[in-house]
Amino acid sequence: MKINKYNSLVFAMLFGFGLSGQAQTKQWTLEECVRYALDNNITIKLSELDVKTADIDKRGALGSYLPTVNGNASHSWNIGLNVNPVTNIATTQTTQYSSLGVNANVDIYKGLQNQNAYRRASLAIVASKYQLLKMQEDISLNVANAFLQILSNKENLKVRIEQLAIDEKRLARSEEMVNAGTIPRGDLFDLKATVATDKQNITVSENNLLISKLSLAQLLQLKEFADFDVVDDTNAKDENNIMAQSPIDIYNKAKEIRTELKLAQTNLEIAEKNVSIAKGAYQPTLRGFYSFSTSASYSDRLIGADAAGNPIYVGPDPVLTQFSDNKGHNFGFQLSVPIFNGFSVRNNVERNKVSLEKSKIDLEQKSLDLQRNVYTAFTDAKGALNTYESATVSLEARQQAYNYAKEKYDVGLMNSFDFTQAQTLLTNAQSDVIRTKYDYMFKIKILEFYFGIPIVPVITK
Repeated sequence: MKINKYNSLVFAMLFGFGLSGQAQTKQWTLEECVRYALDNNITIKLSELDVKTADIDKRGALGSYLPTVNGNASHSWNIGLNVNPVTNIATTQTTQYSSLGVNANVDIYKGLQNQNAYRRASLAIVASKYQLLKMQEDISLNVANAFLQILSNKENLKVRIEQLAIDEKRLARSEEMVNAGTIPRGDLFDLKATVATDKQNITVSENNLLISKLSLAQLLQLKEFADFDVVDDTNAKDENNIMAQSPIDIYNKAKEIRTELKLAQTNLEIAEKNVSIAKGAYQPTLRGFYSFSTSASYSDRLIGADAAGNPIYVGPDPVLTQFSDNKGHNFGFQLSVPIFNGFSVRNNVERNKVSLEKSKIDLEQKSLDLQRNVYTAFTDAKGALNTYESATVSLEARQQAYNYAKEKYDVGLMNSFDFTQAQTLLTNAQSDVIRTKYDYMFKIKILEFYFGIPIVPVITK
């Protein structure tokens, strides 16, 4: 059979879990799992980098208030007939020329675009922090769900193991009774099939447990996961009495604290700033400028002619002297008035207005989604509690039915098939209690989450 690389990797991971079963295993609490995920999850690390990028963008926006200053320097060789840039005389010779300069520009007025850009950058930092917090909240819920799934699979495995032990005892006792001629041999075959089924169920439960551990270990980005395990916390109580709150109270509290609403509101404010920045391009811009320059030539200087009319040259002045003598300044203001630009400014303004409308709709949609999610979470939690309580009552009844069937089976008043059916119903009832209990626990966590109760206590760094 062909096995792809992914299946091979999963098999190796599961095999690693199995080999470590006898080793000393660290058992993680839910709080440890959540905190480790928040510190090591790759998605969260990427969001943290987004916060740093937003902070850099803010510093860039602040820099737009400041003047730009640039220096320049050059040295050139002119060969042949060239105009000496210092003497302004055309000569045929090889000359060298050096120049130095510095220029500065500063925005005096730019339609308030710089101010609005800085405010937008400040809002972008807030938005990136909200996005990071939202990511942390989502990861926390995912970790809690994966953690509870492990606990559910652990309990289910215990039920399967206990069931196998009971059936093996029944099988041994039935073998004795068959040898004594008390029961027919057919009952023995039924029990052997039941024991085989129990072993198969244990294998399935073990695989489910290993896969759930692997899922949580990968969510935590654990590099060493072979010995990974969690503590057995099976408390299914509503410790914070969240079910005593009404859905409207939970929703009103959620509107004040939920990160997705804060993020949507901040994005709306960013969109408003984008419109203001785009409109600023309609207005004139005024810039101030200043430049300083100086130069020096390395050519001989013509100072006259002798009696025969031959030119008389002397060496160039010292370079520093030339730099001092040839320096110059240039400064002033530049006004730019937009008249027609192919509708680019207008189209940009309209484009940002559309984005603003989208942000308004997104905020409204987020509020409606939050209301629906809160009421759904409350209904789900209430339904999960009722289901869990009903499953518990059903389990008690199935346990009593099983005990009665066992008494009848022990005295020969019930055959093996009927007794196995009673036992199967009991096992199914136990599985239902486990499933509904952890489903209720997770739905309580979701409801607490909307009410502002964190998965784990917040630590201020």
